[in-house]
Order: sequence, then structure tokens, then C-alpha cells
Amino acid sequence: MVVIINKMGDKIKHKKRSSVVDNVYSTLKDSDGLTITEIVKETKLNRSSVRTALAKLDGAEKVSVRKIGMAKVYSLNRGKRR
Repeated sequence: MVVIINKMGDKIKHKKRSSVVDNVYSTLKDSDGLTITEIVKETKLNRSSVRTALAKLDGAEKVSVRKIGMAKVYSLNRGKRR
């Protein structure tokens, strides 16, 4: 947690981005696969933050995505991507 002081002198608590990514990663680590909605419920983060964290993890090839109907199921990437 980082405390930022704005121009008016107010203290604002701000979460670091890396902690959000770490939180999503650890949530996926404990499961076989989760949708964005399930990750949001477990982490209590907002949907936008979870989506951004998943995009970063996907770009780093840490997660794999399976599309099941309209839903996307995210899980840790256990092997090489094809």
C-alpha cells in the first residue's frame, strides 16, 4: 500500500499494480481455472483491475485462456503455448 499526498494535502491510499497482479496470480494458483467474475468475487478487486492484471499475465505467458461459450476461463499456463 502506498500513501500519496495530493496537491491539497489529502492522503490517498493507493494499491501498487504489481500487488494486484500478484493477487490475481495467487488466486489462479489455487484453482483449476476461473472466469473474470469468479476472480473478482474471490479477490474483491474491481473488474477493470482484474482484466488489466489478466492481460499482463497473458502477455507474459503466465496464464492460458480457454473460451467456453461466451465465457473465458483463465488458468495458470502449465506448459508451452501453441
